[in-house]
Amino acid sequence: MVIFGAIFLLTTLLILYSSNTGNQTYSGNYHYTTKNRDLKSWAGRDAYVSVHGNKNLTVRCGQCALVTSSSHVLGSGAGAEIDRAECVIRMNDAPTTGYEADVGNRTSLRVVAHSSVFRVVRRPTEFLNHSNNMAIIFWGPPTKIGREAKGTLYRLIQRVSMTYSNLSIFTITPGKMRKFDSLFQKETGRDREKSRSWLSTGWFTMVIAIEICDNIKVYGMVPPNYCGRRPQPKRMPYHYYKPRGADECAIYLQNERGRRGNHHRFITEKQVFARWAKSYNITFSHPFCIFSNN
Repeated sequence: MVIFGAIFLLTTLLILYSSNTGNQTYSGNYHYTTKNRDLKSWAGRDAYVSVHGNKNLTVRCGQCALVTSSSHVLGSGAGAEIDRAECVIRMNDAPTTGYEADVGNRTSLRVVAHSSVFRVVRRPTEFLNHSNNMAIIFWGPPTKIGREAKGTLYRLIQRVSMTYSNLSIFTITPGKMRKFDSLFQKETGRDREKSRSWLSTGWFTMVIAIEICDNIKVYGMVPPNYCGRRPQPKRMPYHYYKPRGADECAIYLQNERGRRGNHHRFITEKQVFARWAKSYNITFSHPFCIFSNN
């Protein structure tokens, strides 16, 4: 009986262990599982494919300003400092017109999600014909923006690329998209799809910035523990150009805790950025803060 009981207990524990390890529902806890990898040599030659012509992504910079879309940049007066950077990187449809004092006016590279394509194209004066020699990288599922798919979005991006000769427009290859997913899993221990997560444009932009920049100064990104502070931080709109938009921390916490539907894991991504900061010469400004996992 003792032997039978021991076998039964061991079998039960094994079943429970297998069940728990197979459950990829996001827990909200961050644990990286691998050693640092060299993201500088991670890109690969075929990572970004030109939409029109045979252009190559040749952007390489010593000092980069990475400007987020957070309303924390408002009132910073950082515009002149941002414009002095060798390269200025922006995201999605975050405008500069009317916000130059805080976010600057120059753009060297813009990283745009497939969900923002129409918003960017609808304002060509702001996003497409504003800066000379600007590069745009569009990211998204290959079924939406892949060359082989030739869907509505890809045709639209292709038409824009043919119209605006001042731009170098690229999409991320399917193989590189898989590498972005793999990187998230290796850094967090979580399978993106099984944990019902969508990588954010911030994730893609930070990794691309690391690939092309020697030093990166990030404007407007709060540390990973910011939204959990007591007392609660004051309400800040999620986007600086949408003053009546939802509260930034409310969006971060809702996405981090979400179980149903697909969510960005903004806080988890920032925890990864905190670990990368020293390895890749990343500093953060407005709000000025020390990124940490504590």
